[in-house]
Amino acid sequence: MKQIRLALALTLGAVIMPAAAVAQGIPVAPMEAPPQTGAIPLGTGAIPDMPAESWFTLAGRSTVRNVSTATLLPVLPDKAKATGAAVVIAPGGGFIMESMEAEAMKPARWFADHGIAAFVLKYRLDPTPAGMDAFRSAALARFAAAAAMGAKGGADIAAPAAALADAQAAMRLVRARARQWNVDPGRVAYMGFSAGAIMGTDLVKAAAPGTMPDLFAAIYPNMAATTVTENAPPLFVAVASDDELFGKQGYALPESWRRAGRPVELHVYEHGGHGFGFDGKPGTTSAGWNAALLGWLRAHGWLTR
Repeated sequence: MKQIRLALALTLGAVIMPAAAVAQGIPVAPMEAPPQTGAIPLGTGAIPDMPAESWFTLAGRSTVRNVSTATLLPVLPDKAKATGAAVVIAPGGGFIMESMEAEAMKPARWFADHGIAAFVLKYRLDPTPAGMDAFRSAALARFAAAAAMGAKGGADIAAPAAALADAQAAMRLVRARARQWNVDPGRVAYMGFSAGAIMGTDLVKAAAPGTMPDLFAAIYPNMAATTVTENAPPLFVAVASDDELFGKQGYALPESWRRAGRPVELHVYEHGGHGFGFDGKPGTTSAGWNAALLGWLRAHGWLTR
């Protein structure tokens, strides 16, 4: 299948891109980089000629762009409730930004509250202009291209090589330090939102040693068909039927799992659009979708020791 990367413009919480958000009157503003105490460099290298890492808020939610070096931030449960299960979380943002609150830290805290060790992946990104105005223009152009792609039904989409390498390094690191974090190396899940979900699909497709998730939750992912290996993990998909980017693709991604004889669970919400975030979009049927995720985790034993 034809692979398309530069046309991507994926999620940022309740809206798709900052440029689109600005056009809708949703506030976007620079912010100081928050403390990232405990973040572990993944050692996968740096993006050459990358402008300085820049943080901003989108409707009050922290977001980052121009990430040159990847890190992994542990968010660990209280030892009394720890189940031994773990999850690597990769936020979305079209590979030019990452929604660090709505699609990373918020679900990480939720997992930890349920006894699951969470690890937030801040992966390397494509460079964007240093100035906010130029960035907005670039983001809007990418959003328009992605919306046009989605209207045509889309195509197979590959994660950038750097981002995929970061996801693979994150999976290996969690397993390598499993004893330190009281984690079972055979119970390491991966959850990705939009661009992060595309990385997860590529993790499964690549099937590199030590990197295959034991569970894979894909939240509003690209829905195109993919190669599914015989040891592919159980798949959970949550998507809205009115998704502006992937809503016209059908359901070939979960169908690929089904045809390969691998476990799959699909939740399609009538309304929610693309980027409904961890809690879903208020006032739509996507609200509270994570209750379904909780049930799926429970069914696979992720909530018990």
